[in-house]
Amino acid sequence: MAQSNIKIVAVNKKARFNYFIETEYEAGLQLTGTEVKSLRQGRANLKDSYCKIHNGEVFVHQMHIGPYPFAHYGNHEPLRRRKLLLHKWEIKKLYGKVNEKGYALIPLKLYFKHGRAKLGIGLGRGKQKHDKRETIRRVDQEREMARTRRAYGVK
Repeated sequence: MAQSNIKIVAVNKKARFNYFIETEYEAGLQLTGTEVKSLRQGRANLKDSYCKIHNGEVFVHQMHIGPYPFAHYGNHEPLRRRKLLLHKWEIKKLYGKVNEKGYALIPLKLYFKHGRAKLGIGLGRGKQKHDKRETIRRVDQEREMARTRRAYGVK
């Protein structure tokens, strides 16, 4: 698949540090006009956002989309909850998994695909403190190996 049709707006960098992501889903977003215009300018933040299933519908909470500066009236609320558009069978599958202990729905990235706003969400299991330390250790080792390779001119 060609990456030229995808424009990434925001990435949740802490998600993979705090969770083991088991499966990923792509969901559409139900947005207002000023939210879409603001997203096209890159005014979004997924830092503390999370997803919840309520009455058979999936919502993303605490996703910050900055106000559109050229809207004089009718601007959106930056932290409102937004409905995610998923198939019913996907929601049922997610509902069964989220009810298990330790699983959560985490927004991973926000992007435009073929002109439509999409949210990549992951079904993740929370990491313990020792798991996070192991992740930091592995990243540091990879960085050191890359630095050594560059010093010797090896790719």
